[in-house]
Amino acid sequence: MFDLSALGIGPGSLLMFGMLLTLLLTGLPLAFVTILVALFFALGWFGPMAVPIVTTRIYSFITQYVFVAVPMFVLMASILDRSGIARDLFDAMRLVAGRLRGGVGVQTLLVAVVLAAMSGIIGGEIVLLGLLALPQMLRLGYDRRLAIGIICAGGALGTMIPPSIVLIIFGLSANVSIGDLFTASFVPGVMLATLYACYVLVIGYFFPDKAPVPQEEEEMPLARKLALLKGLILPLMVVVFVLGSIYGGIASVTEASAIGVVGVVLSTVLRGEFSLKMLSGAALQTLRTCGMIVWIGVGATALIGVYNLMGGIDFIKQLLLGVSDTPIIILLVMMLILAVLGMFLDWVGIALLTIPIFAPIVVELGYDPIWFGVLFALNMQISFLSPPFGPAAFYLKSVAPPDISLGTIFVSLLPFIGLQIIALTLVILFPEIALWSM
Repeated sequence: MFDLSALGIGPGSLLMFGMLLTLLLTGLPLAFVTILVALFFALGWFGPMAVPIVTTRIYSFITQYVFVAVPMFVLMASILDRSGIARDLFDAMRLVAGRLRGGVGVQTLLVAVVLAAMSGIIGGEIVLLGLLALPQMLRLGYDRRLAIGIICAGGALGTMIPPSIVLIIFGLSANVSIGDLFTASFVPGVMLATLYACYVLVIGYFFPDKAPVPQEEEEMPLARKLALLKGLILPLMVVVFVLGSIYGGIASVTEASAIGVVGVVLSTVLRGEFSLKMLSGAALQTLRTCGMIVWIGVGATALIGVYNLMGGIDFIKQLLLGVSDTPIIILLVMMLILAVLGMFLDWVGIALLTIPIFAPIVVELGYDPIWFGVLFALNMQISFLSPPFGPAAFYLKSVAPPDISLGTIFVSLLPFIGLQIIALTLVILFPEIALWSM
């Protein structure tokens, strides 16, 4: 094989990026693309002796103790998918929403926040809300685009609300405290959900036909209210035990994830829904999801490892630092890079490919890496809704009525992308929103 090192790091970086882009356009999964490019450059730049170094880096990544939390939280979400907990939670939130204009939309967002705080998985939330809330909002006469936006934006809150798997992967990649990331992201996550709710209420106030009040009985009997309240007890207990054990310093993130699984399983037992078939189905779904995350992690870790050995990280660092003498300009360039990548790549790949490069630069600029982690999660929020490959749209399309096209879904998401950009701007301008506890 010819000697790629003769090219130099600049042309070598362009060649690596070109190979990545070309192979991705062929339809190959990102995990295999990154592994192939990593092996090609390891052999071409250093020779066969570099391969064991790459495998060592991969091993050190996937054997980190905190990584155990990922399958635990995925398993929680998988069990939730198969239980009636989300359905009862949605019904119980009627007590909170009341007879507001846009109340069912706000109710859907509240359910999204609780589900996000239970599992931190995005796809499952959007599918659940699409099955539960979309038919009800359409039946009540909600504007179709508003209903679609509420479900996709609300379902994507799992990126921000702890225990977010996005934040766990960021913490592993940037080598920062995941507990601190959870604490920092909570207020921005609730702020974003509040922006969504305010938008829905404003639409309901100025355009009553787009978010009508349910034409049901004025007063709900007390017995019915008490029956609905039951649906809140188990989900809120799981949230309290998981987040309370982390914030209270009782358990680590990994231990809290196991507490969450036990809590969700016990909830299904108490509800009479537990079965070995349900558990095996949830376990298989967890294996598929975690297998995807691990394979992308293996490929991205190998690629970044090889690129680091080539001197690529120093090259990118000098490139970014040369953009401007003003740190905030460099930060905005990073945000722009993440936003563009988010339109085409999965968040796991973006995190594992960019964070090992960006995190040291952020520290050198004098910024807090925990704050940058919140900015990253907010950016990934935008990526989940952004065309042409926003995952939220495809998740909803899988359960939406046939007459709702992908084009309609993406157009419906534009106002909510605008709200996400406002939230991102606020956290950039006022870091205290994220760093209030530090």
